[in-house]
Order: sequence, then structure tokens, then C-alpha cells
Amino acid sequence: MADTAVIVGGTQGLGKELAERLAARGETVFLSGREQGRADAVAAGIGKGARGLAIDLTKPHDIAATLAPVGMVKHLVIAAIERDSNTARDYSIDRAIKLATLKLVGYTEVIHALAGRLAPNASIVLFGGLAKERPYPGSTTVTTVNGAVSSMIRTLAVELAPVRVNAIHPGIIGDTPEWSGKPEALERAISRTPIRRLATMKDVAEATLFLLDNQAVNGVNLNVDGGWLLT
Repeated sequence: MADTAVIVGGTQGLGKELAERLAARGETVFLSGREQGRADAVAAGIGKGARGLAIDLTKPHDIAATLAPVGMVKHLVIAAIERDSNTARDYSIDRAIKLATLKLVGYTEVIHALAGRLAPNASIVLFGGLAKERPYPGSTTVTTVNGAVSSMIRTLAVELAPVRVNAIHPGIIGDTPEWSGKPEALERAISRTPIRRLATMKDVAEATLFLLDNQAVNGVNLNVDGGWLLT
């Protein structure tokens, strides 16, 4: 019987890349987006039995019911993000609550909803980000929640043992839509990166698969940034 993977935030970007890779190696993939139609369309494009789910992490009370069709889970990746610009001087309470709910309550509720269906050798990967280490103007909430993800995995790894829980923290991913059309910003970032190139979606996907597969890696925060934080 094929292993089952759940990718929350799997309709675009890195989440979609992972859904495609896991399906290609024979896993049954459930991928989610906020809209059922979009999730279904992406799942149909992947084929190989992929299924779409509509999950809005900012509405955590609805998550358990949406995940009801999912059986025993081998791999769980929570890659959903919300881009936000918020400062202490110009503070949006609504945006801050939305992002904190998504990344902290929503992430945890997905795990809570699936906890009884995680295989003993299951693994979980949560997506954070390097704003936890290198804040920038407007990253007040982003830096805070990504720092919380780096702590969250440690308590989850203890609580859910022997299930493994890790986090991945990508740097600037140069081939994502977010960075298209920003050549000057990309060049500045490349000049500060020791490998003289930026991480790609392929790099992050392969690093995520490593965290999912290696049975001895647990409670780890893995930065994928080409050494950007060293400069």
C-alpha cells in the first residue's frame, strides 16, 4: 500500500513542487489550498491519485473536519505562508492576528487533527523562514512567528515521539514568483551569498525530502540559504 503524504499549502510554489515530487515517487498525496477548486485543479494536474483539500489555516476550527478523509499519514508538510508587512510604529492588529493564527494555531491544529493518524515512523516538516535570524523593516510579525516555529518543532518532537518533527527555513528563493521582476534586489542578495547564487525551489524541495526521509534527523531547524546568514 502506498504511503500517504499531506501537503498543506500545496497549490503553488514550494508546496506544489513537493506535492509533485512525492506523487512522482508513488505516494498518495493530499494537497491543500484555501479554495477547493484551485486545490482540485492542481491535484488533477499532478495526477497519480493526488487529491485536493480546502484548508484555511486562519480558520483553525474548520481544519479537523476538512482532514477527515485522510487516512494514515507517513509524511506531513505544512508549507502555507502569509506575506505580511507590519511594524511596531504602523501596526495592523488584524494582519498580525491573521498571520499568528495561521502559522502558530493553524499549523498546530493540523498536527492535532492528524495526530491519531500519524504512522509510528511518520515525519513532519514545518516551513519557517530566515526572517527569524535577519529581520527587515516590516518583518515584526513574520520574524516573531518564524522564531516561534523554530521552538515549536522541539516541543512537538518530544510530544509526538517517535514521530519526527523538523523545520526548514529557506532564504531568498530566486526562482519563485515573489522575486520575479526584482533583478536589482536579487543581485544584491547574490553578492552577499557565499555560493554566489541563491537557493532554488529545487534546493528547498530536496532539503525537505531529506528531512522527511532521514530517520535520525529530529528536532532540527535547517536553513537553506547558501550561507547567506554568514555575511
